[in-house]
Amino acid sequence: MTQPETNPEPAESEGLLLLIPVYNDWPAFGKLLCLIDETLSRSGLRADVTAVDDGSTLAIGRETATGPFLAIDKVSVLRLRRNLGHQRAIAIGLAYVEARVPYRAVVLMDADGEDDPADIPRLIARFKAEGEHAIVFAERTRRSESWWFRICYQAYKVIHLALTGVAVRVGNFSVIPRERLTSLVAVSELWNHYAAAVFASRQTFAMVSTHRARRLDGQSRMNFVRLVIHGLSALSVFSDVIGVRLVIAAIVMIVMGLFGLAATVSVRLFTDLAIPGWATTAFGLLFVLLLQAVTFLVIFCFMILAGRNGSSFLPVRDYVYFIGREDVIYPRTLAEVDGNG
Repeated sequence: MTQPETNPEPAESEGLLLLIPVYNDWPAFGKLLCLIDETLSRSGLRADVTAVDDGSTLAIGRETATGPFLAIDKVSVLRLRRNLGHQRAIAIGLAYVEARVPYRAVVLMDADGEDDPADIPRLIARFKAEGEHAIVFAERTRRSESWWFRICYQAYKVIHLALTGVAVRVGNFSVIPRERLTSLVAVSELWNHYAAAVFASRQTFAMVSTHRARRLDGQSRMNFVRLVIHGLSALSVFSDVIGVRLVIAAIVMIVMGLFGLAATVSVRLFTDLAIPGWATTAFGLLFVLLLQAVTFLVIFCFMILAGRNGSSFLPVRDYVYFIGREDVIYPRTLAEVDGNG
C-alpha cells in the first residue's frame, strides 16, 4: 500500500486558529461562530476557524457561516472519512493543522457552546504571559449538567485520581502553542484522549479558572454509556501507571494472605483457641484469595509488557488515512456567490 504524502508544503500564516470538532451540531456551531466573532472583535483579535466534521449524518446548512464577520477571516470544514468519536476527531484535526499551516497557536473548543467564547481572550492573555510556550487549559470550577451526571462525573474523578494519581480538572478547551502542538502530534496517546495525553507526555501547561456555560442549541449527547467510554479512554492513556499500581495492590494482597495463612496455622497448632473446623475454613478462604492475587499479579505484568511492546496509532504519521477534504464555507468563493444569484 502506498504511503500518502504527509508533508505538504505549508501555507504562510502566523495567526490564530480555532479548532472545533463537530458531530451533527451545526445549529449550535453557527451560533457559536457569531459569539466567537463578537468576542474576538471586542478584544482586537483575529482568527481562522476550522470545524472537524466527525462523519456527521446531517448536512451543514448554508446559513451556518454567512457572515459578515468582523474578526473571523476564514471558516472551513475538515471532512473526516468516517465517524471516529470526539477525542479521535481532535487528534486528527490537530495533526492535520500541524502538518498544513504553521499557526502561532490553536484554540481547541467544543461546538455546543459549553466552552464559553468569552473566555478565549483570558486564555490568550495567559498564553502570552507564559511566553507562548505552555498549553493553557480552561479549568472547570462549575458544571451545568444534571445532578445525576454531576454525581457520576464526581465518581469518575475519584476513580481517576485513585488509579492514576492525576486529578481531573480540565476538558478540551485550551490554547496550544505551535511548539507544543509539534510535540503533541507525536504522542500516540492523543488518539484516545487529548487532555490525558498532555499530562501523560509531560507537556508544559497552565490553567485559567472558568465556568461551564450552557448549550447553545439542542440536547447534550453525553449519557452514562458515553461518560464511561470517555472515562475509560482517559484511563487507557495511563495504562502503565494503572498497571503498576494494581501490581503493587496485588503484592500487598499476597503479603497479607501469607500473614493470614501463617497466623491461622500458628493459632491452630500452638494455642487452645480452637473451634472445630474454623482453621480449615479460614485456611481455605485465605488460600483462594492468595491464589487470586497471584493470578492478578501475573495478568497485570503481562498486560503492562504487551502494552509497551505493541505498535499504536501515531497522529503525525497516520492522520492522512482519515482525511476526506477541506471545504471553505466562509468567505464563499466568487463562483458560489454568482451561482446563488
